[in-house]
Amino acid sequence: MPFYSADFIKEMPKSDLHLHLDGSLRLESLIDMAQRSKLILPSNTVEGMKELVFKDRYNNLGEYLHGFQYTCGVLRDLENLEQAAYELALDNQAEGVNYIEVRFAPQLLMDPAIGIDFDRIMHTVNNGLKRAMHEYNAHDQVQHGHRPPFAYGIINCAMRMFSGKGFSPYYTNLFQLMRDFEPMQVIKLAAMELVRASVRLRDEAGIPIVALDLAGQESGFPAHNFKEVYEYAHQHFLLKTLHAGEAYGAESVFEAITECYADRIGHGYSMFIPEMIIDPAILDKQKYIKELASYIADKRIAIEVCLTSNLQTNPAITDIKQHKFKDMLENRIATVICTDNRLVSNTTVSREYQLAVDNFDIPLKRLKDMVAYGFKKSFFPGSYVEKREYAKQCLNYFDVVSRKYGFIN
Repeated sequence: MPFYSADFIKEMPKSDLHLHLDGSLRLESLIDMAQRSKLILPSNTVEGMKELVFKDRYNNLGEYLHGFQYTCGVLRDLENLEQAAYELALDNQAEGVNYIEVRFAPQLLMDPAIGIDFDRIMHTVNNGLKRAMHEYNAHDQVQHGHRPPFAYGIINCAMRMFSGKGFSPYYTNLFQLMRDFEPMQVIKLAAMELVRASVRLRDEAGIPIVALDLAGQESGFPAHNFKEVYEYAHQHFLLKTLHAGEAYGAESVFEAITECYADRIGHGYSMFIPEMIIDPAILDKQKYIKELASYIADKRIAIEVCLTSNLQTNPAITDIKQHKFKDMLENRIATVICTDNRLVSNTTVSREYQLAVDNFDIPLKRLKDMVAYGFKKSFFPGSYVEKREYAKQCLNYFDVVSRKYGFIN
């Protein structure tokens, strides 16, 4: 396997297409924000929070998700929210990430009683990201074309499930207003409201809301429940990704593609585990997986790969080399290296790339392909022609960095 130094990985152009805002705060900032918001944390020190909440290893998905109650708690303050978005862009810029797609669930942060509605949430996040972008792109190296500019998009997450207790003031209020509806009807209605509001604000205010995501508990809440929501996005040129093949197998990925028109898949590692197929009509599970993988590869439906996160939420994976990323590579699927949650997983884009190249056979050409997918399969907030030009800039810079480190003449 070729050796790629940490300096090379850091300097090469990168993207992060699966990046949760509420899972990627600076820990120091979270503590400061909690004090401003009078939110009590399990500890007021970085060391204490790392020991009690944000760990290197988690016992299960529930423990992994435990910290989100604190991050979402502080982000219901608009000053904190703008700061978090701004700092997230800065942290990516500092490690050579040129393009990010920041995703979060606005309805988890909304509080109608104090006037924090969808529009204010979206403008606030956009203001933080935009400020960081303008500051970065004003640097001489960017201005003179020596380094690619920074850009971003925003992905709004609908929740697969929530209840009227503890999830957010918005969801609690919605369940009270619709107390005679079945819970799933309320959940679907919230998702439809989200996608409609996303299209409206994109078109009327020019906020770069580039896609819809479906997040939350995957098992028991299949994608087909949200088919109408995704049809609305599809019919209004809003691109589509879904968390699929994370806690549920190949059938989840199949549904994401066939029922929800998925342009990309979040995680996808479980699709290569035959034991996770539960449909009794699928008799030859290996054949089903092989055909699904071939279809995804042929259609260039990219998978957002989050290695560290998968290791932390799936105790069955005891060694990184067991990760199904190997199967994705063997099936020639378009794979994009992502972080998922920089704080919760204690990772960076550079660290995720290092994990990939240190544990899987990735020659330079394949590495450049992976970097290219991060730009070419992005939901770039511009025309296709503009996206191609931006990707070309970034890939030309990859060649510049590769020559600097002696990989190409």
